[in-house]
Amino acid sequence: MLGNNSSSSPNSTACSQSVAGGVSKLLLMVLLTVTITLGNVVSLMVFLGVKQFRTSQGYLKASLALADLAVGLIVVPYSVYREVNVLAYGMERETGRSERLACFITGPIFAGCTLVSISTIFLLSVERSIAVLRPLQKKAVITKRRTICLILVSWTMSFCLAWTPIFSTSQITLRYNACSKLCNYAFPADELPGPHWNVMLLFPIFDFTLLSVTVVTNFVTFTAVHQYCKTRKQLGGEPQTGGRLAFSDINAAKTIGILTFAFLTSFSPIAVFVVGSVMGYLWCHFSFYAFWILTSNSCWNVAIYSVWDPKFRQGAKELFNRVMLKSTSQHPSHSLERHSSSPACVVVFKEMFHPENTR
Repeated sequence: MLGNNSSSSPNSTACSQSVAGGVSKLLLMVLLTVTITLGNVVSLMVFLGVKQFRTSQGYLKASLALADLAVGLIVVPYSVYREVNVLAYGMERETGRSERLACFITGPIFAGCTLVSISTIFLLSVERSIAVLRPLQKKAVITKRRTICLILVSWTMSFCLAWTPIFSTSQITLRYNACSKLCNYAFPADELPGPHWNVMLLFPIFDFTLLSVTVVTNFVTFTAVHQYCKTRKQLGGEPQTGGRLAFSDINAAKTIGILTFAFLTSFSPIAVFVVGSVMGYLWCHFSFYAFWILTSNSCWNVAIYSVWDPKFRQGAKELFNRVMLKSTSQHPSHSLERHSSSPACVVVFKEMFHPENTR
């Protein structure tokens, strides 16, 4: 009796620790789902609903928020669903065609939205660099139509790149990973790393190349901002050469620099994991932290805007006050106003493709 009890005690302890760890990870996923969704819904409402944000920079930030929102609405909830099944029924692998199909949807969405975020941050850095270095030519170079075209190219290129490993070789598939708790690209378990697996290196090479260019762009921008502020302080006024930099331009450049640093920090563990996987290393615990640090980046942007961007706080407050006024005013003329005014989405699309000289 005592022998049996003592032998079963370590097993029960290990089982309870495993369940506690699974519940903790599940709670983290639920928390991320809520924060990512709410934060990016607020960001989209501000960038598309407040008139002062219907600019090229605002559309780029809305594109970034949309990519993060897709992660919060599609990718993370599927992981929650799978982990609930694991805790409730002990199902570790795909049990049917629907689970495999779900992985072939959520996997490329996660990879594609990550690439969209990187390319959008790059475009934001270029936009701010032009605004700081060439303030007089800013309106001529940075137009809404060009920005919309670049956003469409960014999304198309990113999702084509996300599907490249699947179409390039039959040795790579998408599978729910019990370690990372996400649908990831997977290699055959019974094969050693081969040359055809090197296609996975496309992601870290592309990402770090674009991030490196983004960091250099931000460095050039910050150098110009520092020189401008130094010259203005020495002269006691605005410099005579070049255009005048507004405080909002300088503050926006700082905000985008922080966005770049945050994404670079969150993406670096994933790059290390991908390179290690191609070389044949199995890092189970590290993969969970690497992937979910990157996933948590989807809720960082709205926090960065709220802390570093006074215009975003003002826009959120204005939007909140507008919603509160609409909810408290229940007049009979409300239905007439609803028919007389165009929906917000229609107004946004009109302004996206409206000539730049009519603001």
